[in-house]
Amino acid sequence: MRHRMGVKLFAIGVLVFVLFFVFGFGVMSLWNWLMPVIFKLPLITYWQAIGLLALSWVFFGSWRGFHRGGGWRHRMHSRWQHMTPEQRDEFRKAMQEKWGGRCGSASRHSGSADAPPTSAGNE
Repeated sequence: MRHRMGVKLFAIGVLVFVLFFVFGFGVMSLWNWLMPVIFKLPLITYWQAIGLLALSWVFFGSWRGFHRGGGWRHRMHSRWQHMTPEQRDEFRKAMQEKWGGRCGSASRHSGSADAPPTSAGNE
């Protein structure tokens, strides 16, 4: 079990590194292809492209982008509120089958009809 978690974390780390490289290279390539021709701007390096990505994230994404519209927790809570007790039990069973106990125990939430099941790490 611990070995699988380590492999998953390593794979996620590799994926983040690859995406970081690909996005940086993509921004650099697009900038160097379009901006000098259209706006007579200078060519940029890979690290300047990464800086542009970071700057655009601060200006246009920032912390606001993660919670716009209430996020998945708000949607899940709304869906949970409209479920019947039978639908909630069916949902819990399906999550138990799919995730094998990693999403919390069904008995933990059986007394709470107004809160969807969440994992302990997300609260």
